[in-house]
Amino acid sequence: MRPFVTTTLALAAYGLLAASPAHAQTVDIAKSEIAFVSKQMGVPVEGLFKKFDAQIAFDPKKPEAGKVNFAIETGSASLSPDADSELIKPIWFNVAAFPKATFTSSSIKALGGGKFEVTGKLAIKGQTRDVVVPVAVSQAAGVSTASGSFSIKRLEFKIGEGEWADTSMVANDVQVKFKLSLRGMAPL
Repeated sequence: MRPFVTTTLALAAYGLLAASPAHAQTVDIAKSEIAFVSKQMGVPVEGLFKKFDAQIAFDPKKPEAGKVNFAIETGSASLSPDADSELIKPIWFNVAAFPKATFTSSSIKALGGGKFEVTGKLAIKGQTRDVVVPVAVSQAAGVSTASGSFSIKRLEFKIGEGEWADTSMVANDVQVKFKLSLRGMAPL
């Protein structure tokens, strides 16, 4: 009877461990950055989001089982003191109605050499689009760094409505760049 009880307890413990998010990473927000680059009258202007949260569960040896979720506070967007008060308004991010932009992965594919392709849904200002995000992962001294960039069309997300929909003033293409400092990732 004792071996049965021991075996049952061992299987229950294994089931609990298997159900927990394996290889979940901790994101060091203070050492991480999400930035964006747009062009205003042909001149690149870089801004960043000061507040965001991420949940990442990723094993580089089994990327297809990974999950990535982001929530970015749209009111934390910063370009310059003058522009920051404009970005929260309805014609730009409409922070009162849409306080967060989100990304939820649907698949992760290994490309080799620490490079991955993360496909998912990006939702900004009530508009959701499929995006493919190239990610490069490097590791040193127990810290993993995931970085990359991708482009979106701001007008597809209703960012810059009315007179600001004119792309001669503010370009439609916006590059999103990120660098995330992660702890707890398995070796590449």
